[in-house]
Amino acid sequence: MHAKLRPEWFKLSVVLAGGSLTTMSGGVIAPVLPDVMAQLEIDVALGGVLGSFHCLTLALFSPLLGLLADRFGPSRVLIPSLLFYGVFGVAGAWMTGFWSLLATRGLLGVACGGLAASCLGVLGRMYEGEARTRILGVATAVLTLTGIVYPLLGGVAGNENWRYAFYLNGIAFSLTIWAIYVFGKKVLSPKSQASRPLGGQLFDLLLRPRTMRLLLTMGLSSIAMYAVVIYAPIYLDRVLGLSPSLNGLVLAARALGAAAISAFGAKPLAKLIGLDRSTALGFGLMAVTLASIPWIDDFWGTIVAATIFGVGFGLVLPNLYNALANVSPFELKSSVLAVGTGVSFLGQFASPIILGVVLDRSSLEIVFYTAAVLTVSASFLLFAPVGIRS
Repeated sequence: MHAKLRPEWFKLSVVLAGGSLTTMSGGVIAPVLPDVMAQLEIDVALGGVLGSFHCLTLALFSPLLGLLADRFGPSRVLIPSLLFYGVFGVAGAWMTGFWSLLATRGLLGVACGGLAASCLGVLGRMYEGEARTRILGVATAVLTLTGIVYPLLGGVAGNENWRYAFYLNGIAFSLTIWAIYVFGKKVLSPKSQASRPLGGQLFDLLLRPRTMRLLLTMGLSSIAMYAVVIYAPIYLDRVLGLSPSLNGLVLAARALGAAAISAFGAKPLAKLIGLDRSTALGFGLMAVTLASIPWIDDFWGTIVAATIFGVGFGLVLPNLYNALANVSPFELKSSVLAVGTGVSFLGQFASPIILGVVLDRSSLEIVFYTAAVLTVSASFLLFAPVGIRS
């Protein structure tokens, strides 16, 4: 039995590590972004684009790369994506201006789109049913935890010089070698060849009301989630006077809550009360904690709220991905899950744009109330008039 499990776990290690690089792409440069803007004389407004531009290109290219993964096999997209990630990620350290750095960030996002499509494709083909729910929860936990670790590594590496933080992306070269060894010539290809082009099948599937609702729900959830990442530290600094390190603890509590429930609680809870109810519970926790932020007036209260919000998001995300996989035929799992990832990152990219308009016309408190309304809207959209499994 041990011999039969080893290849699976080797592949899983590549997929989890490679998938986490989508988090690394933004995480390692976040702490050094002020230094980048100062040394390269980049305007503050433009500098913010550098941190999120890869989300846009990831969203745009992941569906196409998902089709390629379905057509030729996920591993044949995974290995080149790892290689290109290392090239374009490290290349950012050598850029001398805004436009050249923006170009490398955009190309890095394309590589991340390939990683998202291929990694989710491998998971979608290797696991089914409850096993897939569990593995997607583990994957969400890994992404959440690396969302804490990578910014810390970027801060440490960039403490001497901001360019050193970009060199951390070179870990992709080691993962490329590992992926070649693990997958070799074995390709996770479709079980059957479709008589109709996959692009046409994907287009038809995406136009189905159920699929469209799932994707829109994922986008709204990402907008609400990113509201905490962007605006909670600003609000807590203004209202409670929290230092950057304490703000980091608040965000870490959110991430740890999401990681814990995704890895250990999502599957048992879904089995106990049902997939619909556990997902609805997650939406409820997110909405309540978002609406409560303007009423919290102490540090420990923010820690509790952030943790509960993380638990809610950690329940919602794996269940949404699992529901999306359930409506996808085997030969299109990579493509559909890649579209879901693209929509999620598009939501992150759009979050400061949409909520920034709200902030410009009102206040930070209204921003959190708006994010709570978006969360409730996402829940209603998903469950009315039928449930997540339909």
